Amino acid sequence: MKHIFLYFLGLIFPLHVLAQPSQDEVVEALELANDYFISRNPDPGKPTFVKKERPSNLWTRGVYFEGLSALTELERLIGNEGKHQEYYDYMYRWGTAHDWTPRNGVATRDADDYCCSQTYLDMYMMPQPVSGTVYLTKTRWNMVTPTKQCLDNLIAAKDMPWVAGGQTKSKGSDGDWTWIDAIQMGLPVFSKMARLCFLTGDSNASRYTEKGWDMYETTRDEIGGGLYNAADALWWRDKDFVPPYTEPNGEDCYWSRGNGWVYAALVRAMDAMLIAKHAEAPHYQEPLGEKKWKNIGGDKHFKDYRRDYLAMTEALLKCQRDDHFWNVSLHDANHYGGKELSGTALFIYGMAWGVRHGYLPKKTYLPVIYQAWDAMVKECLHHNGFLGYVQGTGKEPKDSQPVTYDKSPDFDDYALGCFLLCGTEIVRLINQ
Repeated sequence: MKHIFLYFLGLIFPLHVLAQPSQDEVVEALELANDYFISRNPDPGKPTFVKKERPSNLWTRGVYFEGLSALTELERLIGNEGKHQEYYDYMYRWGTAHDWTPRNGVATRDADDYCCSQTYLDMYMMPQPVSGTVYLTKTRWNMVTPTKQCLDNLIAAKDMPWVAGGQTKSKGSDGDWTWIDAIQMGLPVFSKMARLCFLTGDSNASRYTEKGWDMYETTRDEIGGGLYNAADALWWRDKDFVPPYTEPNGEDCYWSRGNGWVYAALVRAMDAMLIAKHAEAPHYQEPLGEKKWKNIGGDKHFKDYRRDYLAMTEALLKCQRDDHFWNVSLHDANHYGGKELSGTALFIYGMAWGVRHGYLPKKTYLPVIYQAWDAMVKECLHHNGFLGYVQGTGKEPKDSQPVTYDKSPDFDDYALGCFLLCGTEIVRLINQ
């Protein structure tokens, strides 16, 4: 009788059961975390220093700006002109400080180096603020040119021998992504470049999506014998973690954030191929509340990405903790077990996108999304905007431990980027 009562209670009060946040609550949390970071880093072009000096377009900062790009566009859509201007200016100063160029130049083949290009391409397509600073529109193509040169170099790269499955192979740069983090750093750049070129009339725009797929497929099926385990629908971080390597409990080692990187990359690659029904030229920015999209047809592997995305989604749902977070080790809850923000945010970002686009059922995933968001805000976000329970840099569960509420990770930017991506996607979902 009690179960029947609870069932009908859920039908009557679904929003309460789902703990759906309000738009204002989510935006407030995003601004709190972001403004805390900007207050500590007022000059976006200033080099970072964690043990050694690095330029501020390194991958960790690139991931942060992915999130800030999403938040900046959201501020425009909800009519918050002041924040839109502030955040746009911060991104613009960052891009110009680096001449809109990948770290280590256009000849780099390291995906970490061109992660920053995701935001460069976003900035090119993004409407400028209507008031305040006057930006040099005549130099807009400069936001794109170095990244295009970098990708063209990757497409034209000469064969460089690499090993897969015990065999030496040569396929140009296809084997460059030897670790799964690289998929998030690199794949969306190819997809976003294809989108931009397609929308500006380039009849050969698909060369970028084809190259992105070739690199993804090589990592998926060949590097280390294939870093994707279709049986579990999860990824080993690199060849060092392919069996016979196991976690202490004998299970395969599936690192949370590593799988989060792949999951987010699949979402971002697919999203670049979709044009909202009510989007308008020249920016083609998606309005709030959109419910229909069309595929621009620039990536014939869209369905392949979606297949992997859906398989991963189902697998990830099975790994979630009772407190709505994910462990750093997806299949060994006792190996440095505990809540962790960055992986959790990436998973919820991907699930929210899937629900919004009709690929995931609301009945199953809305509770997961809203409860996890509520948990992240209540248990990770400090009153000053600092984010706790973030695993620092590394490549497996034991790295950068312990992960606690008060401990600062070595880099304070990439987890914030994940949090911003997650929250902005939830606001779009709420508005739908």
